[in-house]
Amino acid sequence: MSAGLETIAASSEAPVNEVELTVVMPCLNEAETLAVCVDKALAALRENGIAGEVVVADNGSTDGSQAIALEHGARVVPVPVRGYGAALNAGILAARGQYVLMADADDSYEFAHIPRFLAELRNGADLVMGNRFRGGIGPKAMPPLHRYLGNPVLSFLGRALFQAPIGDFHCGIRAFSVEAYRQLDLRTTGMEFASEMVVKSALLGQHMVEVPTTLKKDGRSRPPHLKTWRDGWRHLRFLLMYSPRWLFLIPGLALMIAGLALMAWLLPAERPLGHVNLGVDTLAYAAAAVLLGFQLVFFGIAAKVFATTEGLLPEDPSFNRWFRYITLETGLAAGVLLLLAGLGIAISSVVSWAHTGYGSLPPVTMMRHTLPAMLCLMLGTEVCFASFFLSLLGLRRR
Repeated sequence: MSAGLETIAASSEAPVNEVELTVVMPCLNEAETLAVCVDKALAALRENGIAGEVVVADNGSTDGSQAIALEHGARVVPVPVRGYGAALNAGILAARGQYVLMADADDSYEFAHIPRFLAELRNGADLVMGNRFRGGIGPKAMPPLHRYLGNPVLSFLGRALFQAPIGDFHCGIRAFSVEAYRQLDLRTTGMEFASEMVVKSALLGQHMVEVPTTLKKDGRSRPPHLKTWRDGWRHLRFLLMYSPRWLFLIPGLALMIAGLALMAWLLPAERPLGHVNLGVDTLAYAAAAVLLGFQLVFFGIAAKVFATTEGLLPEDPSFNRWFRYITLETGLAAGVLLLLAGLGIAISSVVSWAHTGYGSLPPVTMMRHTLPAMLCLMLGTEVCFASFFLSLLGLRRR
């Protein structure tokens, strides 16, 4: 670094206790637009009397972005780990302000809106999200696939799965207090970092609000780093993985209940349904649904225990109350009862067979005894081993 750049970098650093807001911009080869973004951010801070700074979290730029940031009064934080989330996390942790506003360095967001974000933070909000649909989206600023399908669908899923009162889950300009951010303990390093922030904030019960903001076409001549299908899938995958209740538990319970109800209906005899009769073939599929449903329920409980133990999900008081009863001994008792029931049905079938002199039996009659016995034996075995596995996962929790 030249002596001139060192002087500019040093003069742009305000004392820690005088900084209220830090503007963080992730950067990877943004030489075309970085200067105007830094200038606009600093102008917004200066014109509104906000004690602040601009931090550029550089993700290994090779186009001179670092020098441009320093020349225009920003502080540069080198981030060797690649990824949108990794760059932002490093920049946020290096912030000197009480609050942080993050925004892309592509000149698509309006830095003049900084005061409306800061006003909500001063009023006690933990996370302030921008909403581009309420503020206005300029021509060619957002691809139609993102505007009318991707963003609305993913935002709807976020609201439905996590009760997050956010209409624009993926807005790139948002603000939060450093204290609230540290509570989130974010783990992702890619584009899904944006979803993780909102999801964890909702799960922790933080105070979230939205303010209208605008989006215009970015000033870059190259394609954006965002890849529609790859990053869209990563966001969707993240939302599902962070909701084991909807990914595993509820579908599993639905399958088990439906399978058990169908078995109870078909065990006594064939049942007519329209122009067809449902018999033992359908009974076999019902038994398979019960087994599959139990496995999904088990995956849901195991995923919840693991995620909570590792700090990926916050503690859930209602789940903790239930987990007190999911002990090794309880599971083994339930498994043994199922095994005994299966053995009892199998033995009664053999006894009935003996009464016929061990001759041939009608296949349909045999299956009506064999399928329930098989189901109980398999479920009993799975419950016993699942209990051991859950106990292993829950050692640290207990």
